[in-house]
Amino acid sequence: MRRRDTDVPPLAGFAVGATAARHADELVALLEARGATVLRAPALRVVPLPDDVELLAATKRLLDREPDVVVATTAAGFRDWIGAADGWGLGDALRERLREAELLALGPGVRDAVRATGLTAVWSPGTASMAQVLARLLDAGVAGRRVAVQLHGEPPPGVGQALRRAGAEVVGVRVHRRVPADDPAPVDRLLDAVVARALDAVAFTSAPAAAAVLARADRRGMRAGVLDALRRDVLAACVGPAAARPLRAHAVPVVHPERFRLGPLVHLLARELPGRVRPLPVAGRRLEIRGHAAVVDGALHAVPPAGMALLRVLAARPGRVVPRSELVAALPGAARDEHAVETAVARLRTALAAPGFIETVVGRGYRLALDPLPPS
Repeated sequence: MRRRDTDVPPLAGFAVGATAARHADELVALLEARGATVLRAPALRVVPLPDDVELLAATKRLLDREPDVVVATTAAGFRDWIGAADGWGLGDALRERLREAELLALGPGVRDAVRATGLTAVWSPGTASMAQVLARLLDAGVAGRRVAVQLHGEPPPGVGQALRRAGAEVVGVRVHRRVPADDPAPVDRLLDAVVARALDAVAFTSAPAAAAVLARADRRGMRAGVLDALRRDVLAACVGPAAARPLRAHAVPVVHPERFRLGPLVHLLARELPGRVRPLPVAGRRLEIRGHAAVVDGALHAVPPAGMALLRVLAARPGRVVPRSELVAALPGAARDEHAVETAVARLRTALAAPGFIETVVGRGYRLALDPLPPS
């Protein structure tokens, strides 16, 4: 079987849905740089900080009545909160309030972000563990204390409840608040593509986005179909375990990187999707079937949808004859008859630039010309 060095990017031939709103351009650029075709479907939109009346109100509440403890949970969120306060003319007053409070930072990165704003965190765990921060607060006692928690989107589950049960007054400061997207059409296109298996993976960057996608599927009466596709055929890749929570609640298998960032998420997809492809030795060459393309001896070949559907059926039984009736049933669209199969096969052979890959078995059907196994 011949094989040559390949310059095919790892995600070439694969289609990935991107549900991100914030940093969407960065995620799409990273995916496309590795060859992916990306379907953009922001499930939520981020309220611009200058216009966020809830963040402004929470900030004013802390200025009117100072907190005893402030927990900074994300580097970007804390920096942007201070920046928004500066824009409202409240930055100096907020910094003064934070200096007077016991300021805790969730991990080294957040501690550095706090320092960059001219403030100092009195304590930070060695890792970004909210459980460690919560344990420190509960061990010290929070009864009667006012605890402000800077949040990046939705609060970590159980933290506010645990503090309130221990007697604290909890003030949530949500930075980068997410609300439903103004236009649901992109998410509808993503859902249709998931059910049709036209996507190989969907990237989720937050739990609210994943929940919003499932809620939209509910409203359209297609949750069962979406979940079936995500459980069986379409890879759900999340930036971290928190983003995966709504999917795991519905028994969707999820992968996520060890480092909860966009770069590692894309690296994970670039490893997972090609790793799921089983190369086949066909007519003396090496064939890989990707989402909507084929790689022959390291060269990428775009394949029309009808040809791709037939190629998948043939590859499921390599070397065996597949009857025309089964190939007719596999064709997408309305034109489904034996003539349509012949046309699709002809175009498939042209697309692969390898006519010998697909053999016609007169009166029976077609077969993928799998190479015989070498003698053992």
